[in-house]
Amino acid sequence: MANLKDLKTRITSVKSTQKITKAKQMVAAAKLRRAEERATEARPYTERMEAVLANLSASAEGNPNAPRLLAGTGKDDTHLLIVATADKGLCGGFNSSIVRLAREHIVRLQGEGKTVKIITVGRKGNDQLQRLYSDLIVWKTNFVDVKQVGFGEAHDIAEKVLTMFKGEEFDIATLFYGKFKNVITQIPTPQQIIPAVAPEGVQPPDLKGAVYDYEPDEDEILRALLPRYVAVQVFRALLENVASEQAASMTAMDNATRNAGEMIDKLNLQYNRARQAQITTELIEIIAGAEAL
Repeated sequence: MANLKDLKTRITSVKSTQKITKAKQMVAAAKLRRAEERATEARPYTERMEAVLANLSASAEGNPNAPRLLAGTGKDDTHLLIVATADKGLCGGFNSSIVRLAREHIVRLQGEGKTVKIITVGRKGNDQLQRLYSDLIVWKTNFVDVKQVGFGEAHDIAEKVLTMFKGEEFDIATLFYGKFKNVITQIPTPQQIIPAVAPEGVQPPDLKGAVYDYEPDEDEILRALLPRYVAVQVFRALLENVASEQAASMTAMDNATRNAGEMIDKLNLQYNRARQAQITTELIEIIAGAEAL
C-alpha cells in the first residue's frame, strides 16, 4: 500500500488535472455555441446550391460538352482523398473516426488496384496518416495560426484541388469530414466533390410545371458554378468539423472531469484508510511500550 505522502501527492496531481479538464470543458462549451451557429447558418446556402446543381446537371446529362467537373474524366483510376480533421487533440475519438473511415477507403481502393493520393487538412489527421501512408500524401495544410476558419482557407484548398484536376492528377476526389449532428453525435462523412454529384436525398427544386430559360445557358452557368461548388463544400466541411471538434472536446473533457472526481474519491478513501492504519499502529506501539514498562 502506498504511503501517505505518495497518496497525498497523487490526490493533488489529480485535482490539478481536474481543474484543467474542467476549464477545457468550459472553453469548448463557449466555442461550441458560435461554431454550431456558423455550421447551421451555412447549411441552407449549401443545400440550395446542391439543389440547383441537381437541376442543372439533369439538363446537362448526356451532353458531350458538359464541364469536366460534372462529367468527369471518364475514368476512375486515380482517387484523391481530402481528409479534414482538427489541429488539436483532447476531443475524444473525433479525429480517429475520420481517419479510420479514410483508411477503410484507402484499403478498399488499393485492393481494387486504384491509385490513391491524399491531401490532409488538419494536423491530427496528417500525423495519423503519416505513419502508414506518408508516400501517398501529396499536400497538407492546417489552421494552427488561424483564429477562425473562413471561406478564404476553404478557397485555397479548393484551388489546390482544382489545379490538380486540371493537371489530370486524379479522376475522383472525395472529401472526408465530421458532420455535426448534436453535442453527443458527430458522424464521419465521405462526400464526392469531383465529379460533382448531388448528395443522396437532394431533390431538384419543384418548378410546379414552370419552364425556365437560363441566361446564359446551363453549360456556362455550370462552368461558373462548379468551381464555387467545390469551395463551398470544403467550407461547409470545415465549419462542420469545427463544431464537431468543440462538441467532442466538451464531451471528452466532461467525462475526464467526472473520472478525475471518481479517482479523487477513491484516493481519499485509500488515504483515510492508510492514515487510520498508521494511527492504529502507533497506538498499539504506545500501548505495547507502556505495558512493557
